[in-house]
Amino acid sequence: MSRNGIGIKTAQVRSQRVVGQIHVYDGAGKGKSQAALGVVLRSIGLGIHSCNDTRVLLLRFLKGPGRAYDEDGAIKALQQGFPHLIDQVRTGRAEFFGPDQISRFDRLEAQRGWDIAKGAIASGLYSVIVLDELNPVLDLGLLPVDEVVSVLQSKLEEIEIIATGRGAPQKLLDIADLHSEMRPHHHPTAEMQGIAGIEIYTGAGKGKSTSALGKALQAIGRGISQDNSHRVLIMQWLKGGSGYTEDAAIAALQQTYPNLVDHQRCGRDAIVWRGQQQELDYVEAERGWEIARVAIASGLYKTIILDELNPTVDLELLPIEPIMQALLRKPRDTEIIITGRCHNPPAYFDLAEVHSEVYCHKHYANSGVELKSGVDF
Repeated sequence: MSRNGIGIKTAQVRSQRVVGQIHVYDGAGKGKSQAALGVVLRSIGLGIHSCNDTRVLLLRFLKGPGRAYDEDGAIKALQQGFPHLIDQVRTGRAEFFGPDQISRFDRLEAQRGWDIAKGAIASGLYSVIVLDELNPVLDLGLLPVDEVVSVLQSKLEEIEIIATGRGAPQKLLDIADLHSEMRPHHHPTAEMQGIAGIEIYTGAGKGKSTSALGKALQAIGRGISQDNSHRVLIMQWLKGGSGYTEDAAIAALQQTYPNLVDHQRCGRDAIVWRGQQQELDYVEAERGWEIARVAIASGLYKTIILDELNPTVDLELLPIEPIMQALLRKPRDTEIIITGRCHNPPAYFDLAEVHSEVYCHKHYANSGVELKSGVDF
């Protein structure tokens, strides 16, 4: 019997795969590079708190020096805290360009990045390789698609490959084990009322909580690079168990950068089925919201992640109106990130400055492939 359940199993009760997969995050919506950063965070957390070798390469196409990007501070913070676990390479020029503006330099830089990628894939030194903005590089014709596909298909079995950016070619999508498309939704209410700093990630695809983790990293990096206090609260619903690899990663960040990250979670260590909610589910949801409500009103946090709030509301464990009021009254310089799938979009979606629906085209779990700690959870 199939049921529409909402909840997350803990890592402790999961068997997991060994074979690495090919992930593609594309689409016009926001959250693609953030999702890659979230996987990096999970992988680093696993590497710190296990005996596994977990080294990450973050290879960024079309993001040459001379231009600042949101993820720069986050990567700097990771490299400063964990220099033995992450390498970064940037290629390309600083400014945007279209198909009719391609220069010899653009082609040389794309090839330089791809040569580095091929060497990294062949070396076996990395467990996760992020090819950030590879998709538009292929879409612009800066690299031969057939060669890229061939190299990715022949990768070492255990390596996880993550390709991001708009315009992923069909041949790349054909070999992908996971394909999540970020679809943007625009809310005129937020624009007309001048509401800013609220981002929502929903949908059935992989990348929602992962994007939120990436956003937390960006916030921490921004605070460090600007020498400002940029505290982050990560509040998670429906995750009352233990054994998530983001716990280890967040704990490592707290140890390296004290007083920057607070982490709370609530819920039972079980899937919550629609129509079978228990009293404890309501109590835990309310407890989590009280923490979040006070945090939003206080102004002490510059970024607040409300992870899995959407399904919590969808299951009617929390009323919508108090959430609406808290979001409308939040300090202007506080960012709120809300994640999770839901069947019935709540009214607070209209307040979102950024709303990305993560649409699942393909997921290896649907083919019977088991999940992997440090990547999937």
